Amino acid sequence: MKKFMLDLVVKENKSLNNQYSLVILTSADPLPPMLPGQFAEVRVDNSPNTFLRRPISINFVDIEKNELWLLIQKVGEGTRKLCEASIGDSINVLLPLGNSFSFPANKEDKVLLVGGGVGIAPLLFWGSMLHANGYNCSFLLGGRSAENLLQLNDFAAFGTVYSTTEDGSYGEKGFVTQHSVLESQDFKAIYSCGPTPMMKAVAAYAGRKNIFCEVSLENTMACGFGACLCCVTDTTEGHLCVCTDGPVFNISKLKW
Repeated sequence: MKKFMLDLVVKENKSLNNQYSLVILTSADPLPPMLPGQFAEVRVDNSPNTFLRRPISINFVDIEKNELWLLIQKVGEGTRKLCEASIGDSINVLLPLGNSFSFPANKEDKVLLVGGGVGIAPLLFWGSMLHANGYNCSFLLGGRSAENLLQLNDFAAFGTVYSTTEDGSYGEKGFVTQHSVLESQDFKAIYSCGPTPMMKAVAAYAGRKNIFCEVSLENTMACGFGACLCCVTDTTEGHLCVCTDGPVFNISKLKW
């Protein structure tokens, strides 16, 4: 897909909790086409110690409102600065980058999207597209506690939402791979994004059950064009750049 460098305007900035903000961007012109799983490289202005753009997953695209949603976790000075953006501020983005998720083989098949932490970000956009195309979609979202579960109402618009928390404060207690829905329903396709140990556990479950599974890797992606080699991952096809050959990979290609 064609790449664009755009100056977008902050339409809304919602603080979801002390770690996450939802920054909604818009433009006077129609936003370019984007696909679930792709990401943007976001420039951080007025931050002397931030030299590189920050890779942020495309959380959602509202075509009717001409909105791009970015779910941002505050992990350093750059992301904290982005979360402090005010309405009307201009933010420079390079997008869309990377590849996207693959549609399941059959619309009759039950599909499960599994996310944890900021890894839920690309799954909202993907869930919306699956729902729009008539797929039976469910979500399994995990967090350490109730306050770490984000955008539950947004996800619920596109399918049934299941959840786990490590402390049992919301949903079932434990990890996502321990949720009872994995045994009570017959899923034919699983998509996942989140912490690597979680994705590896999901991939192992899918492998045992012979379920089609794609994961969106969260390697450090400094440039977004495969030039810096920061995000290289080992696959059955050799060492590939997550930013250009991914971030979405079928688990059969990953040496997990």
